[in-house]
Amino acid sequence: MARQKRKSVVIEKANKRFAGLESISTTLDLGNNLTVVNFSSKLNAVVSQLDSYNQLLSELDGKLTTLKQMEKELREFSQSMLETVGAVFGHDSVEFEKAGGVRKSARKRPVRKPKVS
Repeated sequence: MARQKRKSVVIEKANKRFAGLESISTTLDLGNNLTVVNFSSKLNAVVSQLDSYNQLLSELDGKLTTLKQMEKELREFSQSMLETVGAVFGHDSVEFEKAGGVRKSARKRPVRKPKVS
């Protein structure tokens, strides 16, 4: 399942506010470093950071997919190795147990309870 990409309500509100401030004047300066130009640069910086974050999420999704595929291949290869050891040495051998299998003689047989009539 892909990671949810992030949206920003703050950016949406800031875009609307920026459009309104720009409609007042493109060179609006309210003093104390509060200008339309500064507002625009801060807005663009946050949008850029959000885009970068969402791109990293996409890359992570790709890496996760690759990792899952590699794990699946490793699991199948490991199982093949165990089965081959069982075929070569037998499923009741010490070698099979060393490879991670459970020897046939070590398996606990199920005990069935007698039926009560």
